[in-house]
Amino acid sequence: MQSRVVLAVEEGKENGISSRTNQSKALPLRLLKLLVLFLALCVAFTVISIYSIKHFGIQNLVTTVNSSFQPCYDEEPTGLERYIKPPSNLIHNMSDPELLWRSSFVPRIKKYPFPRVPKIAFMFLTKGPLPLAPLWERFLKGHEGYYSIYVHSLPSFQANFPPSSVFHNRQIPSQVSEWGRMSMCDAERRLLANALLDISNERFILLSESCIPVYSFSVIYNYLMRSKYSFMGAFDDPGPYGRGRYNENMFPVVNITDWRKGSQWFEINRKLAINVVEDTTFYPKFEQYCRPACYVDEHYFPTMLTIEAGNMLANRSVTWVDWSRGGAHPATFGGSDITEEFFKRIYEGHRCLYNNRNSSVCFLFARKFAPSALEPLLHIAPKVLGF
Repeated sequence: MQSRVVLAVEEGKENGISSRTNQSKALPLRLLKLLVLFLALCVAFTVISIYSIKHFGIQNLVTTVNSSFQPCYDEEPTGLERYIKPPSNLIHNMSDPELLWRSSFVPRIKKYPFPRVPKIAFMFLTKGPLPLAPLWERFLKGHEGYYSIYVHSLPSFQANFPPSSVFHNRQIPSQVSEWGRMSMCDAERRLLANALLDISNERFILLSESCIPVYSFSVIYNYLMRSKYSFMGAFDDPGPYGRGRYNENMFPVVNITDWRKGSQWFEINRKLAINVVEDTTFYPKFEQYCRPACYVDEHYFPTMLTIEAGNMLANRSVTWVDWSRGGAHPATFGGSDITEEFFKRIYEGHRCLYNNRNSSVCFLFARKFAPSALEPLLHIAPKVLGF
């Protein structure tokens, strides 16, 4: 009985071994079949691809798609254009020291190797809106390419000029400026520095929101471009509001005999504009020692330019103001003041030197005009102002 059990067990072992052997032989056979099937599919796919490329031009299609790829960045100009093309956007992230340094670049060769049309840079120093903008729009119409506009306002003010306006996107990065303090001169230097970035700007006129032109654009353009001098008042006032504001701590950089006073509203050429932005000699003295009742915007530029380039100053302003009413500020004119008789006060009875010759044309701009003067000015401009 025991031998039968042993025999059965041994027969079971043999059958199990035989079954596993048959399964091992079957497994490679299945893998071989799968491999053959895969190779057949690859061959078939290759044949179909070659046939499609040959008869349907898929290769040309792929080539076309690849050749139409465009980089996602704008290529910077590598020629002369990068140096002479004015910035299309006046907003930048330069600090004042960086801006002044950048704008002080001067070419050593005087002859320009490209056609250069000299332009006037109209620089508006204002707290916010430009209520007389429509008058300036009319004045500048048709003279594109002969002027540039720069506006320095309070940093919080956002202008809303339409794209068609000459003032659209013409605000520069600004800071708060206070009348009579160095921050006012900082604003003026900031305007000059931004305007100097356009190599075509040749004459630079500082204006307020209350200023108007009193001649046509052509008359003003020719008057400034043909002038041998820049128009900044710089006179020696021996009284308390002149030399009386001098601080002896400014010596020897500034001597009292060099101390000058003049109007804040100046017009200067490119050479003097560069003198202003590159100054690091006089600026610290005025910043430290000319504080109210020394009003730095009346003394810094007149004194510094008298020392640096006094022979280039006409020693007068081309912006008319009326001080006849007295007080710390000139008279302001509203709508009821705008008459032909009023403008005779600006045009007549004045004598000045222009290129060392006597002239009756002494003022090109006037201030201060209130917003209420706009409509009367637009009405009278064609007949009286010439535009």
